[in-house]
Amino acid sequence: MRKLLLTGLGTGYLPVAPGTWGSAAVAGVFLLVAWASGGEQAWLTGSMLALALAGSGTCLTWGGFAEKAFGRKDPSQCTADEWAGQAVALLLLPAGPDVRRWLAAAGVAFLAFRFFDILKPSPARRLQRLRAGWGILVDDLIAGVYANLVAQLLLRLWPAT
Repeated sequence: MRKLLLTGLGTGYLPVAPGTWGSAAVAGVFLLVAWASGGEQAWLTGSMLALALAGSGTCLTWGGFAEKAFGRKDPSQCTADEWAGQAVALLLLPAGPDVRRWLAAAGVAFLAFRFFDILKPSPARRLQRLRAGWGILVDDLIAGVYANLVAQLLLRLWPAT
C-alpha cells in the first residue's frame, strides 16, 4: 500500500518521465472534477487541496521508506510529490462553466509546473537537500506555487473566450 501511494497510484512506474505522468494524472483529475461539477470552484478547490494534502502527507510519512525501497534520494518512482505540487499549481485557478477554461487552466498549470519542477529555481534546488520526505516534497511544492502564480496571471490576463 505504501508503494502504491508513494508512486502516485502507479504513475511512478510508467516509462520515460514518471514525474510528468504523475502531473498529468492530477491534471486529469482536475478536468474530471470540472466536468462532473460543471466547473464549480468549491469542488475544484476541494479536490486539488485534498490531493495536495494527500501527496504531502504520503511523502512526509513514508519519504524515508521510499528512499530505502528505491535505493536513492528523491527516487523518480516516487511521484506523490508531483501529485502534491501539481495540485498546488491548479488551486483556485479561474474555471467557470466553460470547457475551454478548464482545458486552458489544466494545460497552463501543467506546463508551468513541469517547467518549474525541472528547472528547480531558488530556493527549490537548495531545499531538495532536506532529509527524507521533506527533501522529496518541498521542491515540488515550491514549483507548484510558482506555476500557480504564472497560471493565475496568464489565465486572468488572457481569458479564453
